[in-house]
Amino acid sequence: MTTYRAYIVGPHSRSIGVVNMDCSDDDAAVTSASRLVDRHDIELWQMDRPVARFDAGSKQVFRK
Repeated sequence: MTTYRAYIVGPHSRSIGVVNMDCSDDDAAVTSASRLVDRHDIELWQMDRPVARFDAGSKQVFRK
């Protein structure tokens, strides 16, 4: 398992929370992180590597 972090992005693109996740690969991590999207954007990282960004307004996923 690989550790990923899903950062909850608040006003001014600042992190207001983080959720640690252990997932088998990027696809599993993207699926898990997509469930966190509510009123705030989500940035998914694996160590220092950006994986995806979820836009709460448009519900779009941008893979890095």
